Amino acid sequence: MLRRILIASAVLLVFVVVVGRLVGPARLESVMNQIEPHAAWSVDDTTRAFHETLLVGDLHADTLLWDRDPLERANRGHVDLVRLAEGNAAVQVFSTVTKTPRGQNYESNTAETDNITLLALMQGWPPATWTSLKARALHQGARLHDAAARAPDRLVVIEDRGDLEEILARRARGETVLGGLLATEGSHALDGDLASIAELRAAGFRMMGLQHFFDNGLGGSLHGQSKSGLTPFGREVVLELIRQKIMIDVAHSSPAVVEEVLAMVDVPLVVSHTGIHSVCPSARNIPDRLMRQIGERGGLIGIGFWDGAICDITPTGIARSIRGAALVAGIDHVALGSDWDGATTVMVEASELPALTQALLAEGFTRPEVRQIMGGNLVRYLRENLPE
Repeated sequence: MLRRILIASAVLLVFVVVVGRLVGPARLESVMNQIEPHAAWSVDDTTRAFHETLLVGDLHADTLLWDRDPLERANRGHVDLVRLAEGNAAVQVFSTVTKTPRGQNYESNTAETDNITLLALMQGWPPATWTSLKARALHQGARLHDAAARAPDRLVVIEDRGDLEEILARRARGETVLGGLLATEGSHALDGDLASIAELRAAGFRMMGLQHFFDNGLGGSLHGQSKSGLTPFGREVVLELIRQKIMIDVAHSSPAVVEEVLAMVDVPLVVSHTGIHSVCPSARNIPDRLMRQIGERGGLIGIGFWDGAICDITPTGIARSIRGAALVAGIDHVALGSDWDGATTVMVEASELPALTQALLAEGFTRPEVRQIMGGNLVRYLRENLPE
């Protein structure tokens, strides 16, 4: 009887993997990463010409999670290199998602369930990724390196300041090359082992989130059950990330974690994809007082493009949240943090970034301020915080 059950289970698993591989990932992404229907954004010629002079950068996209070639134009999702080029993007941070809870929400989640295991099976990821979160991060990171190896004229993985300066120099010569920087969506990707930081760093990761949608071994999530601060292991991780020159992202961390990190270190933090609570009072957004402290410490706040963070996903709505961020944290500490391809619905995808430039000008930002917001602040932050 046991043998029959094992055989039946194996057959069922093979069926799920084969059928899922054929039809599942594309259909799933089409549902998860949507673009709200809208007429083409009207951008005047003067603004479009100005946009082409900008260094444009974004702090957060989950594109590597999905089963498609980032080099090719896709008929789903929000990001690929073709659309990024059309939006004049120079830098894109690519985050790696390794675990998400079933019934994901902003109020309270546990770590007991996981959506990514089935997605890994459906997409034909290596067997190591079925059980190891670190293996999932490494697999997604390898996808970016593979794309860069296949198209070095279009994509360079940013690992140090020299890579960044190479990209900027090439763009100054008129090349449409993109700099891609690897990040983790939460440090559960360490699989509970401090030594994993060095392994991920060797694989090119230069930014790490501490939490995602659930409490983990480092401490409380903004969307977890405990709302607690850092654990002893979490404190070790924070100090080791600093020692290894890996930028720290607190986008999904509980207020208690953010407060403790601010109290124990003096490095500038990133909130890679967020909104401003005083503009959009969502459970997704940490209090303004913490955003203000992050700005005062030289940190960077990436404003998202989805409704859970900004309440209004039009270009005008994004610009208003950016205005709120500038008022709270200072104009020097605001950037874009779209959360493209992160199971979100947006109205501005990668090719439509000129519409955001126009909305920022209409919001009353000066041209120098728009340069900062659209990517200048991000480039300065990377110059100051990447390893030499």
